[in-house]
Amino acid sequence: FVLPAHLRRWTVGVRPGDRILAGQQVGECGNSGNSTHPHIHVQVIDAPRFDETARGVPLAFRHPGFPEARVPAESEIITA
Repeated sequence: FVLPAHLRRWTVGVRPGDRILAGQQVGECGNSGNSTHPHIHVQVIDAPRFDETARGVPLAFRHPGFPEARVPAESEIITA
């Protein structure tokens, strides 16, 4: 289960249960949360509840600029 948080209001184009394809846009980057800049928070868990009953799952990103899937470094900015 994947939660992309802090998306721009009214830009989300998918619903819970939709099958998402690699590269498919699900929304636009927003500026909610405790931040001065637009950002996306991505959380992957092993259960459909985003509380203490779910456990985190490892996640890596593929990007044309990366030689292989990896986790970006802290504060690293990735552009599409």
